[in-house]
Amino acid sequence: MSSSPTAPTSTTGSSTSSGSDRVALIACGAIAQPCKEIVDRNHWPVDVHPLPPLLHNQPQLIAGEVRALASTLASTYDSVVVGYADCGTYGALDEVCEELGLARLPGLHCYDLYAGASRIETFFDAQPGTYLLTDFLVRSFARTVEQELGLDRWPELREAYFGNYTRVVWLAQRPDDELRRLASSAAERIGLPLTVVETGDARLEDALRRTVAG
Repeated sequence: MSSSPTAPTSTTGSSTSSGSDRVALIACGAIAQPCKEIVDRNHWPVDVHPLPPLLHNQPQLIAGEVRALASTLASTYDSVVVGYADCGTYGALDEVCEELGLARLPGLHCYDLYAGASRIETFFDAQPGTYLLTDFLVRSFARTVEQELGLDRWPELREAYFGNYTRVVWLAQRPDDELRRLASSAAERIGLPLTVVETGDARLEDALRRTVAG
């Protein structure tokens, strides 16, 4: 289990007790904030309920966590949808969604939601040793990568984890000077060159719109 608490924390200020005419979005913590920003600017009747982002380090737990939270939210919302791609569950999340009648975001990973599946495939076809970062991973690199992999304590593990990688590709949703500095630092710390690909969040917004609409 990840070191983050698993109890959901809504990213909205509204009470779920009056949510019968609203949609509950169970979101991966790594994309919950971008989802909230999209929901707010479109004025959708959606409340975002994030699960811990560090669940991605143990994807076998994702389906169970989604099931538990969906069961809790079902009594107070008109509908519940899932803000995850497959995310390494190898179909387990789809089984939960089918069982409970939940729609989820498309794709294998959240990277698909930013750059598009075909573009991600192109990156790997061109250079199989590609390590992907998003804005969230750039900001949280020290915690979600270095600490979780133990590199802050045992830097000699870098070769074991990253020895077969040849570059870092940052899928930049909202690049600014701070994020560019953090991305460069992250790539430098694992000894790889950095490529910046600006994606925005238009694909995520479109996928979220279709998922929420059912």
